[in-house]
Amino acid sequence: MNTTDLKSFLDEKYNLYNNKDFIGTDPIQIPHQFAKKEDIEIAGFLIATIAWGQRKSIIANGNKWMDFMDNNPHEFITNASPKEISRLDNFVHRTFNGTDCVFFIKSLRNIYKKFGSMETAFTDGLPANKRDSFNSIALFRERFFETKHLPRSQKHVSNPVTGSSSKRLCMYLRWMCRNDKRGVDFGIWNTINPKDLYLPLDVHTGNVGRKLGLLNRTQNDWKAVEEITINLRKLDAKDPIKYDFALFGLGAFDKF
Repeated sequence: MNTTDLKSFLDEKYNLYNNKDFIGTDPIQIPHQFAKKEDIEIAGFLIATIAWGQRKSIIANGNKWMDFMDNNPHEFITNASPKEISRLDNFVHRTFNGTDCVFFIKSLRNIYKKFGSMETAFTDGLPANKRDSFNSIALFRERFFETKHLPRSQKHVSNPVTGSSSKRLCMYLRWMCRNDKRGVDFGIWNTINPKDLYLPLDVHTGNVGRKLGLLNRTQNDWKAVEEITINLRKLDAKDPIKYDFALFGLGAFDKF
């Protein structure tokens, strides 16, 4: 398939899947329950953190987490008492447990106290030409773990600097930064340009990318993320990560 045909094919799939019907099957439905910017970015980060395993389980546990916070994430992060936070002690999603959950709440409280928003924590201090997924995730991760924590919690915020594909955080940045008026991604952050985002690489996007000649590397690590994103930028330099919808849909729904 030549470049023109490949772009046409992926554009068709992007248009097929990037619509509000997608929300009902995806963890992004959790932050879509909210209208306030802070609630959206908090709920988005928390649900992205546990976005591995069966999607029904992710969504069910995401809703439980919101219920524990009285469906008012920003207010809870900012003002919950120790007793209220202790509700989360028994939260479990796969290897993410109550200890991790309580730490995340306390760390986010520090983030909002210190930076005022999630967006600022990802980008403040980075020059404009360095505000891409790699640098923003690395910076945020450093700030997130300033709060006292057990070593076990570190595995739940991936690090591209050590070679991780950082799929869930790349997905989160897609949600926050892309604004194509389709009603799926939120586009409520403007300090990271969509052209500087990197693909959320998982088993579906990786396998489909290889079948389409967009990815040669066999390991789903950060080098693979860079390779496939560079090739997607050749198809759309301004918004390459829109093709996440196409690649994921082809793998998860079309069984391509």
